[in-house]
Amino acid sequence: MTGRANMLKVDGIQQYYGGSHILRNVGFEAKAGEVTVVLGRNGVGKTTLLKSLMGLVPLRAGTIKLGEHDLTGKAPYERVRVGMAYVPQGREIFGRLTVLDNLLMGLASKPANTELPAELYDLFPVLKQMLHRRGGDLSGGQQQQLAIARALAAGPKVLILDEPTEGIQPSVIKDIGRVIRMLARRGDMAIILVEQFYDFAEELADQYLAMERGEIIARGPGRLMEANGVRALVSV
Repeated sequence: MTGRANMLKVDGIQQYYGGSHILRNVGFEAKAGEVTVVLGRNGVGKTTLLKSLMGLVPLRAGTIKLGEHDLTGKAPYERVRVGMAYVPQGREIFGRLTVLDNLLMGLASKPANTELPAELYDLFPVLKQMLHRRGGDLSGGQQQQLAIARALAAGPKVLILDEPTEGIQPSVIKDIGRVIRMLARRGDMAIILVEQFYDFAEELADQYLAMERGEIIARGPGRLMEANGVRALVSV
């Protein structure tokens, strides 16, 4: 039952900015224990899709459900309360707050006495060494790890990552890939990953969705990405 309760179902999403039709009848399922990778060239609607999932932009049409919860029309904080977590492109940590305070912000939807999971420091040991350093003083890779840890603090059922490798040094990319794989193997969380770095995406994908002009034009198991020519579909 856990897998079904933690399954995100998206159906018939339509999204516009002004007169531009940005998302066209987008639908998919993201299952617990799997990494769903969303690929496509710049400007095809990937980030808009993620913002729509989180309720940051209202849908023109379509439905979003997490288990038995219908999230369509719900505010972002309501989606967080039922298990959605989002790491936006650019990380958006609080630069003037300490690492610890940034992590505690991830518990905003929980009761006041909720403690941070010790697991966060196992996943990202560097954060434990820097708890009292300001977020703005961290390197780009450390800030990305902090942003992911903050999203994990509340124990989400769905983790949404928007280009976590952007501007990150290769050693940290490997660490982030290791954490994503570990979280998926636990089996209690669905992970949705938007990624431009094809090799990183292919390595992690259980299923892929390739987008073009606001539509999903190809989908399938991650192990078949190369055989199905996905690299050519998303290359610039």
